[in-house]
Amino acid sequence: MTLESLRNQIDSLDDQLLMLLNQRMELVRQVGELKRSTNAVIYRPEREKQIIDRLHEQNNGLLNRPAIEAIFLEIFAVSRNLELPERVAYLGPEGSFTHQAAESRFGAMSTYLALPNIRSVFESVETGRVRFGVVPIENNQEGVVEEAIDLLLEKDLRIAAEIQIPVHFTFATKAENLADITHIYSKDIAFGQCSRFLHDYFDGLSPELVPVESTSKAAKLASQHPNAAAVCSGIAAKLFDVPILFDNIENSDLNRTRFLILAKDFVNQPSGHDKTTLIAKLQNTDSPGVLAEFLQEFNARRINLTKIESRPLREGATFRYWFLLECEGHANDPDLQEILNHHAAEVKWLGSYVRVA
Repeated sequence: MTLESLRNQIDSLDDQLLMLLNQRMELVRQVGELKRSTNAVIYRPEREKQIIDRLHEQNNGLLNRPAIEAIFLEIFAVSRNLELPERVAYLGPEGSFTHQAAESRFGAMSTYLALPNIRSVFESVETGRVRFGVVPIENNQEGVVEEAIDLLLEKDLRIAAEIQIPVHFTFATKAENLADITHIYSKDIAFGQCSRFLHDYFDGLSPELVPVESTSKAAKLASQHPNAAAVCSGIAAKLFDVPILFDNIENSDLNRTRFLILAKDFVNQPSGHDKTTLIAKLQNTDSPGVLAEFLQEFNARRINLTKIESRPLREGATFRYWFLLECEGHANDPDLQEILNHHAAEVKWLGSYVRVA
């Protein structure tokens, strides 16, 4: 078998793939017409999961599940744009990790709006200026993003889906020597995630660590000052043409950030592998056992609680709290439905969506 003959076979397969993809897109176009006639939702994460699950189960080739997901998530994104082009807001600027997360679900063809803060993303979804918003919610090394959690209480939005991406940082600078660097820019949480590198490589040096609103902004500032550096994503460094001096400077190679896709009046159908997010504003929390009794209801029904966060209620001068809870299962599940009905006046349902992990 010669190289030329192998290439000819690949070209022939590519031709077949193109023909099949066009056939798929024609069916997608017809689905889009049906959905528009009934005002149905275009983005269906649970349906996309079903397709990937089915393909993974019948796969007997070299592609593993991550490879199948990577290929078909882009196909899904192109398909959605044929059905109905979506406008997506994200915590910017361009090149941020949130931008990366958004593109991983909505593809390169969607219309993206980079916004300067998390509140503006919530408000853009709330007012209908965009269909979806993407915001970070937590990092597995540094914890939750408190502003995003507080806005889940304040705004009346739904969680359509979650995204998890690995987070790798680079050290980018135009300076030729570390001793010449006077300022290092990054988001405050990124400094914490790369603290070991900064301690080891700048021991005895004293550059100023300057927190900015995003790692992309850090890369932009580093591009403008010859004695500055940025702790940022590789994408941001390349976007602003700042040479990368070191790759993978994060404390842990298991660093992951979780993002939420927000929408208005959005409801997923059960997928069989779901997560539900709730807000609980319990009455009489100054009485012994109120919170414990509430949590016991989940335990009694064998519902696995995966997260509970307390946040200040900010009502009057008292020290009272509300709680963000996440549990396995869908709100339509009978056991979880019992709890929601029992605490209808105290619990706000934020969404049930496909569980990533």
